[in-house]
Amino acid sequence: MAKLKLTYFDIHGARGEPARIALSIGNIPFEDDRVSFADFSKRRAEMPFHALPVLEIDGVKVAQSNSINRYVGKLADLYPNDPLQALFCDEIMDAIEDVGVRTSPTFQIKDEEEKKAARKALAEGPFTVYLKQLEQRLERGGDWFVGGRLSMADLKVYVWLKHLKSGRLDHVPTDLPDRAAPKLVAHFERVRNHPGVRAYYAKLGVEP
Repeated sequence: MAKLKLTYFDIHGARGEPARIALSIGNIPFEDDRVSFADFSKRRAEMPFHALPVLEIDGVKVAQSNSINRYVGKLADLYPNDPLQALFCDEIMDAIEDVGVRTSPTFQIKDEEEKKAARKALAEGPFTVYLKQLEQRLERGGDWFVGGRLSMADLKVYVWLKHLKSGRLDHVPTDLPDRAAPKLVAHFERVRNHPGVRAYYAKLGVEP
């Protein structure tokens, strides 16, 4: 088996987390290279596109989170073989990337009132739209987004909802998912209680 090294920030969430969980569920050995935000500036130049996450496969570095997710998903049997189901999976993962692109600029806002207004606009606009659209797509799949079982799409949505519900996103109500998409919250709980997900976080000594 190829020697894998996954490099991402030393946090329990965001773009690198679905791949970490998937590799753990698949019992696939990998080096979990966690980078502090302070150290990233020193290592940025060595990263493709100067960004994280990066997956190193036998010394070859590959970037882009959803490309990494597809690769590790195939290794861990968490990515569909059927082309249509794979398309459905990709749609979900890319939707979460869209949300991230919309959210990221708000972290650069220094003025608290301006940030509050920007986050309020996100919560009432794009966040609510995406929550409802994701819920509709979940209804198409049933308990899981694709293939009738856990996939990378489920992990990607789980990590986003975990962030929304954590309270770490200032000025975004933690009960927004419950109000906008209750079936999606039930799905969040399903993923959170999946044995493989619980085992991953238990190894880290944190709650899923």
